[in-house]
Amino acid sequence: MAMDEINKAGVTIPPELQGQIAITTLDKIYNWSRSNSLWPMMFGLACCAIEMIITAASRYDFSRFGMEVMRPSPRQADIMIVSGTVTKKMVPQIVRLYNQMSEPRYVLAMGACASGGGPFKEGYNVVSGIDKFIPVDIYIPGCPPTPQALLHGLIIMQKKIERQKLSDADWYKKDVDNEIPVPILGPDLIDPRKYALIKEQTHKPAFQVVEEVQNGDE
Repeated sequence: MAMDEINKAGVTIPPELQGQIAITTLDKIYNWSRSNSLWPMMFGLACCAIEMIITAASRYDFSRFGMEVMRPSPRQADIMIVSGTVTKKMVPQIVRLYNQMSEPRYVLAMGACASGGGPFKEGYNVVSGIDKFIPVDIYIPGCPPTPQALLHGLIIMQKKIERQKLSDADWYKKDVDNEIPVPILGPDLIDPRKYALIKEQTHKPAFQVVEEVQNGDE
């Protein structure tokens, strides 16, 4: 806080302490420390993982931003970088890892595949975006995105963290359950949160389903 702002606020600082102390808020200190010590989870799904590895190497080196500690355990990580094509077989594992991460936790969708399915969007075994199963904070376009793009996304993540307030944070509120049901992989991928909709659709009479298809309904 600048001295003129302190004076306007009516705070008097003794002459011997001027230039020796700084006044700020708890939110600012807390968010500054968190944004500069993000620990990504160490896993990759496809070709975007190569760009993530390059970003951690010496040419780009995201350790300059306090992110060099990539943890193999989700319990020691606070940011998940979903880098690559997300298949239906992999989604249950991603959700399970996300649930094991401690709060506050963040998700960065790296590349077209993680963001929306990419060139494989119409594939029978590919999910059209990881945001259908876990909340995503930052999207990075590209196929694959460059290391510079990943660095930019991580910097935007830092700025988002710096704007958060402890009073609004979900992870400090009582009776808040942020655990996501793990999808079930059978003949196809089933999201437990959509059981009611699945039951409604599967119990419709055959003639009604045919009419909806002919009318172009979802």
